[in-house]
Amino acid sequence: MFTFIICFLAGIGAGLGTGFAGMSAAAVISPMLITFLHMEPYAAVGIALASDVLASAVSAYTYGKNKNLDVKNGLVMMVTVLCFTLVGSWVSSLVPASTMGGFSTWMTLLLGIKFIVKPVMTTKESMAAVDPKKRVIQSVLCGMLIGFICGFVGAGGGMMMLLILTSVLGYELKTAVGTSVFIMAFTAFTGAAGHFVIGGAPDPTVLVLCVLSTLLWARVAARFANKASPIVLNRATGVVLTVLGAAILLVNYLT
Repeated sequence: MFTFIICFLAGIGAGLGTGFAGMSAAAVISPMLITFLHMEPYAAVGIALASDVLASAVSAYTYGKNKNLDVKNGLVMMVTVLCFTLVGSWVSSLVPASTMGGFSTWMTLLLGIKFIVKPVMTTKESMAAVDPKKRVIQSVLCGMLIGFICGFVGAGGGMMMLLILTSVLGYELKTAVGTSVFIMAFTAFTGAAGHFVIGGAPDPTVLVLCVLSTLLWARVAARFANKASPIVLNRATGVVLTVLGAAILLVNYLT
């Protein structure tokens, strides 16, 4: 029963973060499993990434159905991210477990505050004005960094992607989140596969519970986000990320 409660609560945070902001489920699930279920960090990251696959996929479908997904330009970044996710996953298996996670937690908190204080109000019209060649080059370079971070810490990739899509590539928020979860569905699958091949099969009960809970709440969040106005979505995203970031820091403090 305790395992069910922890997995369900972790899924709520991970699902809301994924549906609202394209956040990697690993940012929430990993510290929860490590702290309360005393799971080995590398295995916890693998389960978290596996939970991210379906949650990101269903979120991407919802955003795409509402025409808030840029598949064409997203594919360019995705290929680079996928390659460097494998590199990051391999490197993470060689370093101490304490190296994982801290970066993504602080980034989640700070990005949440940023959306509240300085909302992203870019329009789709201004997105179309960006030079396509410049965007391709930026996508490749940024994809290398994002992929490595995603594979290395099992988290942070979604936050980095959202920040880069809105601040560097000039996406409006809904399209940025939609494109982010589209890419994250593939990077999470690659990262999870890498972790399971290197670290072995995960605990099946914890895996199923985390996947189902994350999927449910990601679907709820994505449906709300696509119906919300830009300012409401900015504030909701900011609040969700800020609360999650603070909660994860608290959980890490307890360890």
